[in-house]
Amino acid sequence: MPHRKPINEARLDQIVADAAKAKRERESGYREQALGMYPWICGRCAREFTRANVHELTVHHRNHNHDDNPADGSNWELLCLYCHDNEHQRYLDHDAGSLGSGSKVAPATSNPFADLRALLGKR
Repeated sequence: MPHRKPINEARLDQIVADAAKAKRERESGYREQALGMYPWICGRCAREFTRANVHELTVHHRNHNHDDNPADGSNWELLCLYCHDNEHQRYLDHDAGSLGSGSKVAPATSNPFADLRALLGKR
């Protein structure tokens, strides 16, 4: 077994902490901008938000690139937590369906209703 350097846990913790901090700063910047330029209404279900529940309103990146934050807000839309989760699930589902092997699914070879007329005639 080759000799490996010991993992510097403190260094890894610092890298993770720095990445989390950068993400929070990046998000707070565009979130504040989006909340300032758009009405506090979910773009999908039209639920309205107030200061009491605005924490449930998220900024969705239309092109799914969280680093694409143009100052005009053209890549953002405000969505409630539920609609935002639904949007991302739809994106994942679409992605999973389009990543197939490229082979087509074989057509069905059986007919579940083939003998239906005979079965109904026995009444």
